[in-house]
Amino acid sequence: MGIKTALPRTELYLYTAVLSLALLWAGSWIIEASSENVNRKAFRENVKPGWHYFGRKMDVSDFEWVMWFTTFRNHILFALSGHVIFAKICSLLSPKKTGIDLFKNRSLIYMLYGSLAVLITMGWTYISLILSHCIILYSVALVKRKWLCFVAGLTSLATFKMEPFNTWQEGFATGSFDLQDVLFYGGCGFSIMRCMSFALENCEKKDGNYSFLDLIKYNFYLPFFFFGPVMTFDRFHQQANNPNLTRKEREMWNITIHALVHLGAILVVDVFFHFLYILTIPNDLKLLKQLSDWSLAGLAYSNLVYDWVKSAVLFGVINTVSRLDHLDPPQPPKCITMLYVFAETHFDRGINDWLCKYVYDYIGENHDAILKELLATICTFAVTTLWLGPCELVYIWSFFNCFGLNFELWVAKLFSLPPFSTIERNLMSEAMSRRIRGLFNAVNFWQIVLYNVLALNSLDFAQLVAKRLLLKGFPLSTLSVLFVTYCGVQLIKERERKQALLDDPEPVPPTEADKQKAE
Repeated sequence: MGIKTALPRTELYLYTAVLSLALLWAGSWIIEASSENVNRKAFRENVKPGWHYFGRKMDVSDFEWVMWFTTFRNHILFALSGHVIFAKICSLLSPKKTGIDLFKNRSLIYMLYGSLAVLITMGWTYISLILSHCIILYSVALVKRKWLCFVAGLTSLATFKMEPFNTWQEGFATGSFDLQDVLFYGGCGFSIMRCMSFALENCEKKDGNYSFLDLIKYNFYLPFFFFGPVMTFDRFHQQANNPNLTRKEREMWNITIHALVHLGAILVVDVFFHFLYILTIPNDLKLLKQLSDWSLAGLAYSNLVYDWVKSAVLFGVINTVSRLDHLDPPQPPKCITMLYVFAETHFDRGINDWLCKYVYDYIGENHDAILKELLATICTFAVTTLWLGPCELVYIWSFFNCFGLNFELWVAKLFSLPPFSTIERNLMSEAMSRRIRGLFNAVNFWQIVLYNVLALNSLDFAQLVAKRLLLKGFPLSTLSVLFVTYCGVQLIKERERKQALLDDPEPVPPTEADKQKAE
């Protein structure tokens, strides 16, 4: 009730004005904190020379962003560009000239280039390590027992996440360079997840088994190998072997536009890093205690927005390459601003799709039964904890997000029962129902922010934000922040309402004239 209900325009204009002013106000505090504290120890370590002609320094706290777009930008672009050029050359070699339809076997071509790139980058011992895990998991896949595939896959994943196994296996990577650890654990972790997807899909195959070559072609597709996203085997196998390679109308135009949008986002983030040191400030607890409640709220929110932008850009660059290969990769994560329910919260849609398909939906089925849902979420976050690497911070993050997802279901179940459902149906207008739901969603939004900011920054920062907003700032800061969040939630709901009407327009009831014509 209230999902497709419109609110008065004046009310929506008020929400827009309140949200805009609040964001500008919180942003001004962060800009001031970024400009006046550059000589503090935390700033000296994480803020480095940037735009000399503007006299601005740059926040370089995020190693991953700096790695992609500063330190190793040319290397990554060279590898991805080589993949595109190599595939294009193979596509231009027609069957009439070579006797072989290379583009029809393009997944094999992608595998050869990906294997060669990994071999040159990481060495033959690293390739041997990956292949040994692939052989083990392929052998288990032939048994066609899902529980055995899970046990073998999670055990292989644990060897890269726990001592002393991870240190021993790390010795298989030859050479020494700054990016080695990232490439080693990224390639190994994603390879295990892909092998598990292959094994589980092989269990579903009724006639025979997929070949080991199918697994190798799937795993060594270079754009996905080191950094993801994870594309489940069934989707990759179907798309990579699809003989119909005709593009949809304006598809290349859309790919170009998406590439330009990602380039624009990179430039915007670069500008922000020279004026808003949102990643460095949370590392200085003394400075944080001097900031206002609004600044802390804005800082926590901006950190999550940045992490979403980073994920969207990194996956967007890789997705652009894969779309040129006629693949339909997992989409970037949903913007944190649009999230007010735990069920839609994720920062890696590939891993999220993997977990939903093989764990969450498989155990939870239709997600109506509370006990099944509890078991499904516990198992899902148990696998996620292993994927992220077991440690205290990950345990806390997993517990609170698992609790939030289940609590959301419990509350929804409770309010779907009488007398609450009767009151909503008979005594409330649809607009009022939407407003009340918006209040609950606003509270939920800040639960999502607090539960996830501790994983992105630190437990101390998350605790400080929670204490200031819930205890020391109560009631003024607490209620004002919730009201601003409520305004944002209603604007999001309005956008979703319009999108729902576009996707599924309601049929227009026949007029009297139409009825007379029909008679």
